[in-house]
Amino acid sequence: MASYHCSVKVGGKGHASAHAEYIAREGKYVGCARYEDLEATHYGNMPAWAEHNPSHFWQAADEHERANGATYREIEIALPRELIPEQRRELVDDFIKKEIGENHAYQWAIHTPKAALEKGEQPHAHIMYSERTQDGIARDPEQYFKRYNAKAPERGGCRKDSAGTEERLQATRQRWADVQNQHLDRYGHDARVDHRSLKQQGIEREPEHHLGGVGVRKLNSEAVTAILERRAAEGEQERSQQEVSIIDLSGDLEKAINERDNRQELQQIVAAGKDDFRALFTQHKRAEQEKKRKEEAEAAKFKAELERQQRIAHEKAEEQRWKKLRAESPGFTEKLAAYEAIKEKAAKDGLTPEQSAGVMTRVRDNIDKSIEQEAAEARRVQEEKQQQERALQRRIERDLDNDMGMSR
Repeated sequence: MASYHCSVKVGGKGHASAHAEYIAREGKYVGCARYEDLEATHYGNMPAWAEHNPSHFWQAADEHERANGATYREIEIALPRELIPEQRRELVDDFIKKEIGENHAYQWAIHTPKAALEKGEQPHAHIMYSERTQDGIARDPEQYFKRYNAKAPERGGCRKDSAGTEERLQATRQRWADVQNQHLDRYGHDARVDHRSLKQQGIEREPEHHLGGVGVRKLNSEAVTAILERRAAEGEQERSQQEVSIIDLSGDLEKAINERDNRQELQQIVAAGKDDFRALFTQHKRAEQEKKRKEEAEAAKFKAELERQQRIAHEKAEEQRWKKLRAESPGFTEKLAAYEAIKEKAAKDGLTPEQSAGVMTRVRDNIDKSIEQEAAEARRVQEEKQQQERALQRRIERDLDNDMGMSR
C-alpha cells in the first residue's frame, strides 16, 4: 500500500556528477545487476550548454561551485505501489512542477528495487536540483556558478535559493503528501498518506529502525517472520497511517520477537474478524454505489425533464411568434384552422412533445411556403393587371391625339 517518505539532503562540491550517474544508472553503474532497477529518468531547465547532456551541468557544478558550496539539493520520495509506471512518472513531473518550478536545473530518476523482507517493488524517486536560480541571463559554465552580483546580475553568477529552513522543509513534506494523495484519488485508489509523524497523527507505536539490506540478510527466518507479522498487524490496525522509509526495510527486531507470542491471541481475533469486516465493508461499498447510482439516475431524470420543459416552452414561444408574424397574411385564418386540427390530431395520436414539435415545425414551414407562393402569385397578377391598365391608358391617349389632329 502507499507509504509516506520524503527526505532532503544536500550534496557538496565534487559529488554532483557521481551522484547524477548513480541515480540515472550511468557510467560505472551501467550493466551492473545490482542497479538494474531504473524505471525512468529525465531532466529539465538546463542552461543552453547542458540542455542536451545534463552530466555537463553537474560536472560544471563540481568544478566551478565554491569550495564550501552545495552543488545540488536532493529530494528522495517514496512512490505508491498502487500506481503503474506511467502514472508514477506523471506524479513525479507534477511534484517537480509544484516544488521546483521552471528556474532550477534538475534531473530525476525512478528506481524500483525489491524489498529485502517483503520482496515486492519499492518504487521511489531521486530528484536532484541546483539551488542556482536562472534569471534569463546567458552565462557560460564558469560564470553560472560564481557569486551572485545583486547590483549587476549580468556580471555575477546565478543567485542561490537555499531551501534549508525548517519551514521550507515542512512545506516540501506537506506538498509531497498533498500531490501524492491527489494522484491516488485521480486514479481511483482509497489509500492516502500523511506527512506528519506517528506521534502527531496520534498513533502510539515506535517507528521501525533501519537495518538495510545487509542487516536483513543476517536475520534468521524466525526474526523475519516476526517482523513481517508485526507489520501486518500494525497495517491492519492503522489503515495506511504508517510512515515507513522506502529503504528502511527492517524493524525493532528485539521488540518484534518479544511481542510475537503475546500477539498470537490478538492476531487470531484479527484474522477471525477479517471476514466479517470485509463482508460489512463490501456491503457498505455496494450500498454506497447503489445510492450513488440512484442519485445519478435521479439527476439524469431531473435534467431530462428540465430539458423537456425547456423544449416545450421554446416550441410554444416559436408558435406564438409565428402566429403573430403571419396574422395579417391573406388566407391565414383558414390555414391556422388547419394547423390547429393537425396539432390536435398529433396529441390524440400520442406523439411525444419532441415528435409533436417536429411535426408542427414542418407544418409551419409548409404554411409559410404556401403563403409566400400565394403572395408571389398575387404580386404577379397585380403586376399583369397594372401592365394591362397602362397599356389601355396608352391606347386611349393615342386615340385622343388622333381625333384632335383630324379635327384641325
